[in-house]
Amino acid sequence: MAEIIGGIGTSHVPTIGVAYDRKKQDDPDWAPLFKGYEPVARWLAERKPDVLVFFYNDHATTFFFDHYPTFALGIAAEHPIADEGLGARPVPPLKGHPALARHLADSLVNDEFDISIFQGLPLDHGCHSPLTMMWPPAPDWPGKIVPIEINVLQHPLPTALRCYKLGQAVRRAVLSYPEDIKVAIVGTGGLSHQMNGERAGFNNTEWDMQFLDLIERDPHALTAMKHADFARLGGTEGAEIIMWLAMRGALSDDAKKIHQNYYLPMTAAMAVALFEEPAR
Repeated sequence: MAEIIGGIGTSHVPTIGVAYDRKKQDDPDWAPLFKGYEPVARWLAERKPDVLVFFYNDHATTFFFDHYPTFALGIAAEHPIADEGLGARPVPPLKGHPALARHLADSLVNDEFDISIFQGLPLDHGCHSPLTMMWPPAPDWPGKIVPIEINVLQHPLPTALRCYKLGQAVRRAVLSYPEDIKVAIVGTGGLSHQMNGERAGFNNTEWDMQFLDLIERDPHALTAMKHADFARLGGTEGAEIIMWLAMRGALSDDAKKIHQNYYLPMTAAMAVALFEEPAR
């Protein structure tokens, strides 16, 4: 049977991918970020998951406001890299795991999640920007992904509790998959930032630290919060942390945070946190 070995919460700021592509590892402005991902990259290299189940949001690249699904699951064998206006990044297409993805689709629908299905559609920086930092292609990707899009752009947004329950349903689905594969769960987005409006450039390190504590210790406290709370505390883009809650819902209560890094060099607070499940 499939095994969930841990989870990763990570920001997906597009400049993370730009810094990687331009080899900014030794740049003083970027070195703290790169160093923060090194323990995550080592953990993935050592544990060698076969698949990453990836909760992310699309930035109106593949889905647009005329049709933006609440939850959508990618089931293709290959996912192209999206061109977000300046050409696609120089990385290979992402490999999918159609068998696991179809199993998740069946299981989620039978678990009362009427999820949309897509294939052959490109994935944007919500997926691949942090992925190159922790699972770099050398020259190809080390494994496969199953992307699950979560709507954080088009109202009405799914609640924090609903996303946590989605993660719990994904956990049940993965653990019922009959093949002996290792799976890690990834949730992207955040942390505090606001790109537009009167509070453009807003950050809240105090709230970010509180969130990073609660996501491990008491995620249920976060599920009781409203999107207005996330916007007030973390900026209008602060709602992206519901994708971290989906990741956390897919882990057991006994999962432990074994690494965390936080860096705020510009408009968006960049964080990564690594959770490990107890050995079976």
